Parts: sequence; structure tokens; C-alpha cells
Amino acid sequence: MIDLRKHLRHVPDFPQAGIDFIDITTVLKDPKLFKEAINQMLALVSDLEFDIVVGSESRGFIMGAPVALAADVGFVPVRKKGKLPAETVTICYNLEYGSDTLEMHRDAIKPGSRVLIVDDLLATGGTAQANIDLIEQLGGKVVGLLFFIELGYLNGREKLKDYPVYSLVTF
Repeated sequence: MIDLRKHLRHVPDFPQAGIDFIDITTVLKDPKLFKEAINQMLALVSDLEFDIVVGSESRGFIMGAPVALAADVGFVPVRKKGKLPAETVTICYNLEYGSDTLEMHRDAIKPGSRVLIVDDLLATGGTAQANIDLIEQLGGKVVGLLFFIELGYLNGREKLKDYPVYSLVTF
């Protein structure tokens, strides 16, 4: 098994002073590493049963869509306000440096669907909680949250304590 932590790039002071940005593009550009990341992430949730994967714009698309494809389930994109063409459900939430609004198509999740949320990063848990809220508005059941990277020192897992959280790499 490849230690993917060694292949991540740290960019100091991005997007603002004091932030240590962990860049996943170093893994994404290498097909062997990217495939390994998806396989390792899927292995973390091999005990879960889920019908659909949800991922947030934009890096949640990058990690979530291949996880969904490998698991042979559908993928639902969660987008920023005004980007989806059909009727949506909407949520406003706070994140590390501001606030945002996310939307999901109203018909994306059927009541009772078992949903796995996939994203590249768990920081404070704000985006993940917003995804949970959207899914539950539509009657879906979140069975787990899967992240490539978790910044444990930001305590995002605490915000999500009522849900199983899986992370491949933790800082």
C-alpha cells in the first residue's frame, strides 16, 4: 500500500497568512496515485451499504465521482447557489473563512436512500454538515462521511459526531 501522505504538497500561507494548505493535485496528476487514493478510500468504507455518493463543488466532485463509479452507485453533485438547472433545496452555512450557500437538486435523493458523503478535506465540518442537512431535508439517511484528508486539529469530527467519519490521511 502506498503512503499517500508523502505525495501531498504543503503550501504555506494559502489562501491567507497562517494557513497550511494541503495540495492534493500532486496525487491527482499521477494516475497510479489517484487510483490508489480512490481504492484506499473505498476500502475504508467497505463495511457500509450505500445507494448513492454525494460530493460538494469542487473537490468533492473530484474524489466523490470516482468513489461512486468504483462502488457502482450514482453520484449527486452539490453546487454553489445558482449552478443547478432544475428545482433545488438550499442551505446557507459558515466555513473557515466566511460563509457560503449550497444547493442540491430536489429530486437527487429519494426518501430512505443510504448516502455516503465524499470530499477531499474535513476541516471544521461546516461543508459536511451542510451536505448532511441537504440530504436529510430530502429524506435521505447519511450512513457515513469519507474524506481524503482530515485536519484533526480543527475538530471537524466533533461537529459530525452523530455520523461515522472515515479519513484516509489525518494531520
